Amino acid sequence: MLNFSNVTLRRGKRILFEEVSMMLHPGWKTGITGANGTGKSSLFGLVLNSLQHDAGEFSLPSQWIIAHVAQETPALETSALDYALDGDVELRQLEKRLLAAESVDDGTKLAELHEQFHTIDGYTAKSRAARLLHGLGFTTEQHDQPVKSFSGGWRMRLNLAQALMCRSDLLLLDEPTNHLDLEAVFWLEDWLQSYPGSLLLISHDRDFLDRITDHIAHIEHQHIKLYTGNYSSFEMARAEQLAQQSIAFSRQQKEIAHIQSFVDRFRAQATKARQAQSRIKALERMSKIAPAHVDSQFHFNFKSPEKLPDNLLKLENSSVGYDDKIIISNIDLTLSPGDRIGLLGPNGAGKSTLIKLMAGELKSKHGKRSEAKDLKLGYFAQHQLEQLDDDATPLVHLQRLDKYATEKELRMHLGHFGFQGESALDPVGPLSGGEKARLVLSLIVYQRPSLLLLDEPTNHLDIEMRHALIMALQGYEGAMVIISHDRHLLRTATDKLLLVNAGKMTEFDGDLDNYKVALKTASDQDDSNDSSQPKMGSKKDQRRIDAEQRKLLQPIKNKIKKIEREIEKIQLEKDKNHTALSEADIYDAVNKEKLNALLVKQGELSQCLDETEQLWLELQEELENQEE
Repeated sequence: MLNFSNVTLRRGKRILFEEVSMMLHPGWKTGITGANGTGKSSLFGLVLNSLQHDAGEFSLPSQWIIAHVAQETPALETSALDYALDGDVELRQLEKRLLAAESVDDGTKLAELHEQFHTIDGYTAKSRAARLLHGLGFTTEQHDQPVKSFSGGWRMRLNLAQALMCRSDLLLLDEPTNHLDLEAVFWLEDWLQSYPGSLLLISHDRDFLDRITDHIAHIEHQHIKLYTGNYSSFEMARAEQLAQQSIAFSRQQKEIAHIQSFVDRFRAQATKARQAQSRIKALERMSKIAPAHVDSQFHFNFKSPEKLPDNLLKLENSSVGYDDKIIISNIDLTLSPGDRIGLLGPNGAGKSTLIKLMAGELKSKHGKRSEAKDLKLGYFAQHQLEQLDDDATPLVHLQRLDKYATEKELRMHLGHFGFQGESALDPVGPLSGGEKARLVLSLIVYQRPSLLLLDEPTNHLDIEMRHALIMALQGYEGAMVIISHDRHLLRTATDKLLLVNAGKMTEFDGDLDNYKVALKTASDQDDSNDSSQPKMGSKKDQRRIDAEQRKLLQPIKNKIKKIEREIEKIQLEKDKNHTALSEADIYDAVNKEKLNALLVKQGELSQCLDETEQLWLELQEELENQEE
């Protein structure tokens, strides 16, 4: 196990955490959470022995093999497949010893080494490495390409594959989903769920944490507190703790009321479509978890756009691509205020290309792109972080947008995005990726756009900033199109999904859970396909999957409906009994026996109602678990 006993860790003069005592047992999958700069990555450094603690004791089994993802990837001639195989150090050592034994024709040694090779599944190593690469989005043709031929993001995937290839006792993963698309996130999630060793996972993706972790170690106020359960359980527990603090309580109630207003509005407007109903459910859950974020430094909202035309953007039979290559063709789309669209599709299918067409950064090769006269775009993409002026401050960036605003007004706006005090006056160049992303978002929000185009906006953002962004998007009045591997963002901010795949853009008839099922079905049906891009099932297949799922859930739904009728019946009877108890003459001496009978009955009805409601809650929880 990992044993921390009164551990204190500093970076320079600053204490990251002190007097930390906790034990992480073998097989635990522990999420490491906390705001940026609290020491999550430094905790990994302590475990890897690259940092030394300043006080206390830390220990782990000396025989444990630790795997982690390298942050740098040299420009190697080594093939992608061989690079992944290098993650299994024992395998590579045995291969060298086998070659040495073969060179001297040592039959006895060869037999011994082949037995060891068999024991560590060396004969299946290449196929295992190939499956890892396939799951992370590499095509079979890319397996033989040299590492140096891949871009930075794809090299990080190779580093991840190398770490997963290691037959480790302890796996350390620091933001593993940052360079992955949704399909690869689904695959990695499944892989980690079956990982037999201990896992320490730093992630700001709440859905990813929820589905993998069974413990949360939260770093806050220079301490680490260990919680049992996944991230949602942690949020609930922390919310209860904060609710007991008088200062936090009033802010908590305002936050819940703020969320509830959106819940009520969308409940009134939503149709019976699955996406709308799912969104209401997500919003209702958000009202419960909001207290866990009352002390966040990030609180902002989108002001109403100055002008909001009916048809903001229209694509008619459009095609888009690069040079002579068409990426997507026959695109028909009209964006109007209130549209909330999420783009799905495998890596390389053209989601970002489609966003660039919408933003006007790419021209239609065929067809027509037309925008409203008063359209104001808010476009977030990773390349915009690189286009910030490194020598200018956050305040200067904002002043360039509005020459007439006062410094006080602009600094108040920046403060909502975490740029308080002197940090608003520091040059942008040294800022982290997360800080630059927050700055770009602050610039977009300030301009009051009528159309938001967000391409992976949560990359580099911590959970608190992601929560603030989601909250702000709930009240946004314009149209939005989002690409994201953050399922929580897609679930809570969008109500329509479009699939970009095989050169087409079509509406996806389902939610994110259906999408995962469709990917799995396509993978199972065509396991030997060389291409890493999954083929999506037809609408007929999706309807069949939906029907099968509804059939499985119908018995429990019927029970819930029956209990709801019972609750309604008991409540009516209880109300009737309460009315009788409200009569003035019931308390006369002559009605003593009748009064006692009514009081007994009221007690029985209250107990019966409590028990029935408890049963309803248990069935609802069972239904939600089966729907996940």
